[in-house]
Amino acid sequence: MKVISIANQKGGCGKTTTAINLASSLSSIGKTVLLIDLDPQAHASLGLNIESQDSIYNVISKLTPKKLKMDDIIKRAEDRFDIIPSNILVGTLEQELSDEIGRELKLLSIIEPLKERYDYILIDCPPSLGILTVNAIRTSDEIILPVETSRFSMQGVDHLLDIVTLIKERLNHHVHCRILVTMFDSRLRHSFTMLAVFKERFEKMLFDTIVHVNVKLKEAAVMGRTVAYYDKYCRGTKDYYSLAKEILCVEKQNEKSFKGGEQISKVLSSKMKKIMTQEIKEFFPTTFVLEAPGAQSVYITGSFNDWSLDDACRLKEVDGVWSTEIPLKPGVHKYQFIVDGVWREDPQNPRREKNSFGDVNSIIEVAAGELNAV
Repeated sequence: MKVISIANQKGGCGKTTTAINLASSLSSIGKTVLLIDLDPQAHASLGLNIESQDSIYNVISKLTPKKLKMDDIIKRAEDRFDIIPSNILVGTLEQELSDEIGRELKLLSIIEPLKERYDYILIDCPPSLGILTVNAIRTSDEIILPVETSRFSMQGVDHLLDIVTLIKERLNHHVHCRILVTMFDSRLRHSFTMLAVFKERFEKMLFDTIVHVNVKLKEAAVMGRTVAYYDKYCRGTKDYYSLAKEILCVEKQNEKSFKGGEQISKVLSSKMKKIMTQEIKEFFPTTFVLEAPGAQSVYITGSFNDWSLDDACRLKEVDGVWSTEIPLKPGVHKYQFIVDGVWREDPQNPRREKNSFGDVNSIIEVAAGELNAV
């Protein structure tokens, strides 16, 4: 059993969206999940269309006239996915607990009996660094910090890491921190520039998964549904499903030898496997090579992946030469390399054309049944 807090005191970074949809994705893989809404704004509860006058306030508070236990307030959100709702009264706990002895351990004590019932307990923290967030961190094994690619988000990461360090020193509790890039807009060069900065400063903390801008995520929240329930084939569903798989893979380091296709086949339905097998046959391996000695990272993006930043399109380096092999459908594809956040056409490919941004796309034509390379 693992407890994960999703925290960032900066609003608008996808914190609650991540909490809801990660919980849903983990449950779709077969894990039992409990999401604790610790945010007085109750966005996670509202995002799942759950409204309740009873909340975690009635469990923690000593002043409430209606004292409850955790089992009294647990609600079912989806199959294998439960939630403990929040409401505005949760905000009063900050003041109520301020002078109480052992205030940092209140949440830990009440969820301890639940640990054997769930594979994962996720906590949607308040957008602040107060007592409730400290309780969540003290209870957790890991913290996920959702960040958008902006300078302000980077400052928010530094502040939260200071709190984590303080908890480690004063409460003797170590928690592992991971950073999740959210709301990534692959149409903007600024996004890639800031991503490169995040990689430089927090490389070992970054998830490989990136959550892209996707209107379906907002639409699902408005409807009070998880994105997988609202549109199981959209980009938002894919991104959070990838995040759930990455979390599971990290915990199973002894299974790292599995190939990506083998890992996927273990969690997809037999119908989805059949569809994927048919589609894979339509793709042909294409090798991309770029000489870039001294570069820290090189990606390739293009019309074949909707110009998105996909970790599968990261090139590997040997003696200054970067290369990767990507399965592409037969036909004409436009592409560019991204070298340390800077977009570049392929200098070895004479076939190119100008795009609407004023720079140049390289062009490759993939032939069926042939070994393609540029």
